[in-house]
Amino acid sequence: MYAVIVTGGKQYKVCEGDVIEVEKLEGEAGAQVEFDAIMKVDGENILTGAEASGKVKGEIVKQGKTKKVVVFKYKSKKNERVKNGHRQAFTKVKITAMA
Repeated sequence: MYAVIVTGGKQYKVCEGDVIEVEKLEGEAGAQVEFDAIMKVDGENILTGAEASGKVKGEIVKQGKTKKVVVFKYKSKKNERVKNGHRQAFTKVKITAMA
């Protein structure tokens, strides 16, 4: 059985026991989180919309940041150079139950 959840404007296909990285969520490591399921698949049954209304429960494993992405802007013949870096925050979540 698996479900499709939405968080941070993205959709994730999850099964019980999966560990996924999602956009940053509020909470410390060990805190419980809940997601709404927009689709559930159980063998031959596919439930969507109101039929799939249920919760997917998870536990926050870790809060972190991804590797640095270097942004370099350059305009030729103008001596214009700007170098910036960005590290996107994420939350690692372990799926514990699907109801």
